[in-house]
Amino acid sequence: MTTFSVDIPTIETDRLILREARESDLDTLATFMASERSHFVGGPLDRANCWRLISGSLGHWLLRGYGMWYIHHKADDRVIGACGFIFREGWDEPELGWNMHDGYEGKGYAFEAARAARAYGAQHFNLNGVISYIDPVNSRSIALAKHLGATFERNGSLLGEDANIYRHPLIGDTA
Repeated sequence: MTTFSVDIPTIETDRLILREARESDLDTLATFMASERSHFVGGPLDRANCWRLISGSLGHWLLRGYGMWYIHHKADDRVIGACGFIFREGWDEPELGWNMHDGYEGKGYAFEAARAARAYGAQHFNLNGVISYIDPVNSRSIALAKHLGATFERNGSLLGEDANIYRHPLIGDTA
């Protein structure tokens, strides 16, 4: 039997902890992915497919050396979303992506997580000036990308769906 391991870094901000996906996150993820809010990130999905998301997230870290973090809210002691880097088959280049669960949007958590993930990725993974694929009707995500300093680069597609592609600014000297 072959055993794999990967060190997934933890990032801490004032209000959040960005950490690896865990099987214990399944209930929270299944609730979010069953909701209509999940349609911008591949949902709705049933519980079995949510388990696949968790295992796929861990596999992405193993294969690429970077990936998505689950956003843990310190005060509520619960997972409230995800943020990080995606570069799966079908992507043109690595993407900075994010999602927030019901009740946690509009409070600056996505901005806080995305800013921390983006800075970490630039410094540690050589992921600087990445893109974000955003559904053209996802006004909240477009607003967040702009708030992060990303600019509209072009119309494109991702896995057969229309997407606006926003380019994030370069962050400092990553040498």
